[in-house]
Amino acid sequence: MPERVLNLLGDRLESAARAAVPDVEIISHPADRVPDGVQAEAMFSTWTPMPVHERLDAIGVQWMHLPSTGVDRWPRELLDGRVVTCARGLSAIPIAEYVLTAMLAFEKDVPAIFLDAAPEHWNFAELGELGERTVGIVGLGGIGEAVATRALGFGCRVRALRRHPEHGAPDGVELAADLEDLLASADHVVLAAPATAATENLLDDAAFDVVKPGVHVVNIARGSLIDQDALRSALDDGRVAMATLDTVTPEPLPEDHWMYAHPKVRVTAHVSWSSPRAMERIQQSFIDNLRRFVAGETLLGIVDPDEGY
Repeated sequence: MPERVLNLLGDRLESAARAAVPDVEIISHPADRVPDGVQAEAMFSTWTPMPVHERLDAIGVQWMHLPSTGVDRWPRELLDGRVVTCARGLSAIPIAEYVLTAMLAFEKDVPAIFLDAAPEHWNFAELGELGERTVGIVGLGGIGEAVATRALGFGCRVRALRRHPEHGAPDGVELAADLEDLLASADHVVLAAPATAATENLLDDAAFDVVKPGVHVVNIARGSLIDQDALRSALDDGRVAMATLDTVTPEPLPEDHWMYAHPKVRVTAHVSWSSPRAMERIQQSFIDNLRRFVAGETLLGIVDPDEGY
C-alpha cells in the first residue's frame, strides 16, 4: 500500500507532489474541513496549529512537515511523538536581502534623502558607508549565514553569536565570546535566532546598556527577542539610533501602538520572507523530504522539541 499524505495547502502542492513522487497517495482537504476517519502517515501542514492538529494521533501522522521556519507557536505535545520537519533556511535569500536593504537605508538615510521640493543645498549630505561597519549577527543558521555572506560582500566586519560555537562559522565570520562582546562592537545588530525560552527578551535593559552607542537594530526573527519597553528607552536616550523591525509583539500591533509614530522605528508587517519564489521553495522542500520519507532516508530540517527549533 502506498504512503498516504494529508495535504492541507491546496491543489498546487498536490499536483507538484504527484508529479514528483507518483507512488504516493495524496489526500487534500482544507485544514478546517478534514473529515473524520481520514488516515495518513504524513501531513503537509499549515503555518499555525488548527483543530485538525489535535487529531494527529487518530489520523496516524508519523511525519508532519511545516511550511514555516519557526515552531514557537506550536505546542510541545504536537511536536513530540512524531518526526516534525520545517522549512528551515528556505527564506534565507529574501530575508538576507531585506536585512541588507535595512542596513543600507540606515547608512544612506533613505528615504529622507529623496526630494519632494528644492533642497537648500545641492551636492551636500552626511551619509554613512556600510563598508567597514561591524555587523553583529545573533543566530548563525541559514538566515544568519546568508546575511553574513552578503555583509562580507560589502566589506563589513562580520561577527556572530551562535548557541553551538563548536559548529564553527563561515570563512571571514568571527565568533563572539558572548552577547556583551557582540553588542559592544556592532554598528548593526541583526537578530536571526529562533524564539525559545533562552532568547526571550534577549535584548533587555542590561543588553542596551552595553550596546555600541548609535547602533542600528534589525529584527527578522521574532518579536519576543526584544524587550520593547527597554528598546523604547534606548531609542529615546540615543543608545539605539534606529530599529528596523519586521517582527514585533504582538502581531499585528494595535493601531495606536507607539512604534508606528516613533521617528527612530521602521516597522514592516512580517514580510521579509516575501519572494516570488516563496511557495515554490516551500513546496520543493516538502517534495524533497517526501522522497526521503518514502525511501526510508533521514529527513531534512528536523525540529528538536527540546531545543525549540
